[in-house]
Amino acid sequence: MPLALAIISLGVLIFVHELGHFLIAKSFGVYVERFSLGFGPKIFSFKKGETEYALSSIPLGGYVKMLGEDAEEEIPEELASRSFSAKPVWQRACIVLAGPLSNVVFALLVVFFVNLFGTPVLLPKVGKLVEGAPAEKAGIKPGDLIVAINGVKVSSWEDMAKIIHKSPGKKLVLTIKRGSRLLKLSIIPESKKVTNAFGEQRTIGLIGIYPSGDTVVIRHGPFKAFYMAFKQTYDMVAVTVKGIIKLIQRRVSVRSIGGPIMIVQIATKQAKSGLLQFLFFTAFISVNLGVINLLPIPVLDGGHMLFLGLEAVRRRPLSRRTMEFVQQIGLAIIILIMILALYNDLLRIFSTGK
Repeated sequence: MPLALAIISLGVLIFVHELGHFLIAKSFGVYVERFSLGFGPKIFSFKKGETEYALSSIPLGGYVKMLGEDAEEEIPEELASRSFSAKPVWQRACIVLAGPLSNVVFALLVVFFVNLFGTPVLLPKVGKLVEGAPAEKAGIKPGDLIVAINGVKVSSWEDMAKIIHKSPGKKLVLTIKRGSRLLKLSIIPESKKVTNAFGEQRTIGLIGIYPSGDTVVIRHGPFKAFYMAFKQTYDMVAVTVKGIIKLIQRRVSVRSIGGPIMIVQIATKQAKSGLLQFLFFTAFISVNLGVINLLPIPVLDGGHMLFLGLEAVRRRPLSRRTMEFVQQIGLAIIILIMILALYNDLLRIFSTGK
């Protein structure tokens, strides 16, 4: 079930992306010939109205085939005004952007509903202590619930950790609930250098405690849930953009690049951990799909936006020969990235046995 759920979720994200292109193209009156999930030979298809809807055999993406996308395509005279190429640059740009934006909006909605119906939050309750660490020296004991730091209320382990991490070497006053009693204990977090996922070193404060694992489900009203979803989705976009920049700067290894195999593996693991973890991961992958598609690489949506931008500045499209040459380069780049991702996926499987 978790594996099937992971594969279905990947299909849903592809569907959402292509649906964005499809709906905006239709709204501008573009003649859409085919809406396909997957590439290659068709498994089955049906036609409704003027559009053929298909499920194809290679599940590595999808496409929306619009009349007039191919410069060499012959366009019937009666459909000339409905071809993609006949539409103004701004309309074509909207159609291209609709795919990536649909993925980001989908992520926002997923996270909104998760926040609305409730998320388990790790309580700031102490489980184990590190021997000789500041917490043990200050008198903190397993089972203590940290309710405030320097008078600021904390309701989750994350809230508490953020304050402590920002305070290496600084005196903090922790308000502790021990049984029915409230205690105030002074503590100075020790400084420690850590390296994050982007290879950046920073100094944080640590007091030497582990969580008890106790959680509480927190539900939010519609407005608070939407605000939190917006913030969380923004953070996902920021992390994805930062990761791409660090990859280009070679601060992050190319071995971190993964393909569909890795995505399905992680999604399966998240599904086993619980529905909420799985939904948050699905939202994160949806954001990744949207952001990566905006890279200015020909063949991707970002490459199409680059061509449209040049057309808007030059007031005429690039020559067909130039377009074909650049698209061939873009296709070669995408193929190389896919090969690298597949190599990394297989290397992880054979090195770990999973």
